[in-house]
Amino acid sequence: MKKTSTRLADGRELVYYDSRDDAVRDAADRRPLDAVSTASEIRHDALLGDSVAVASHRQGRTYHPPADECPLCPSRDGRLSEIPDTDYDVVVFENRFPSLAGERGRCEVVCFTSDHDASFADLSEEQAGLVLEAWTDRTAELAAVPGVEQVFCFENRGAEIGVTLQHPHGQIYGYPFTTPRTDLMLRSAADHRAAGGGNLFDEVVAREREEGSRVVLEGEHWIAFVPYAAHWPYEVHLYPKRRVPDLRALDGAARTEFPQIYLELLRRFDRIFGDAEPPTPYIAAWHQAPFTAPGRDDFALHLELFTIRRTSGKLKFLAGSESGMSVFINDVPPEAAAGRLREVASK
Repeated sequence: MKKTSTRLADGRELVYYDSRDDAVRDAADRRPLDAVSTASEIRHDALLGDSVAVASHRQGRTYHPPADECPLCPSRDGRLSEIPDTDYDVVVFENRFPSLAGERGRCEVVCFTSDHDASFADLSEEQAGLVLEAWTDRTAELAAVPGVEQVFCFENRGAEIGVTLQHPHGQIYGYPFTTPRTDLMLRSAADHRAAGGGNLFDEVVAREREEGSRVVLEGEHWIAFVPYAAHWPYEVHLYPKRRVPDLRALDGAARTEFPQIYLELLRRFDRIFGDAEPPTPYIAAWHQAPFTAPGRDDFALHLELFTIRRTSGKLKFLAGSESGMSVFINDVPPEAAAGRLREVASK
């Protein structure tokens, strides 16, 4: 992998990740951009104990542009975009409309490919491996940024999820705090150990392997399963078999196998509801340990992949119980979801 860092016209950082060592990335951003102005602040909820990012400047962000005006495509044929070069492998750049900024964290955009009409599932294993290297490098870089406590790499796919740009891309958030969901996991793991148990993450994975009914895919170094108490209609958790706290600690064997397992998982997601349905909307979320929180060494890196589509033509809405009380009601039994994901394996 070759990494080339440059600056956009408004001063934001942009990084090219290339599979070829001889790639030259010297194209300049020729757009007349004003400096980025953000109004992001973090407000603490005294009752719930969590934090909310208030970012009013995001109301003006780019919203469903036509394909020939996509800001994530390369700059070609006289049209200038966020990526100055005429082609790229993988690109990461600072978000022009960040939810978190400055001492309150950092938000980045990850473009998986220059092909506007592709999806992550269309990538080759080499391309998917390069995205993994980019995620890993950004985790390492953001770990060194003062004030960043946790790095979250994720992809939103599909208009039903709320995606406003159709180009295949994801995002990376550098939070200035431990997120509530991670804090819950850390507390559960600590309580389990204090009660005489072992590592809770290891025991969850071991139980799924032993029971087998919810396992979707298993390789030499990774295992994917629908969790026992899945919140979403189709939800899969992907774990490396050797527990590590974050992407930086994955070994070479796990990195090599990851694209095979993950691409197959994404392709199965697109086949859940049959060829007549549009591509399955999903969220893919890497859960990594915070950098300084107690219990970091007990945390297990994993990816959670889920869709809000519960059956053909119908979505799972977060209504009163879910939104009002955080009590999920799942219409699809986890064992049935796992069975369906095994049925739609590649031929």
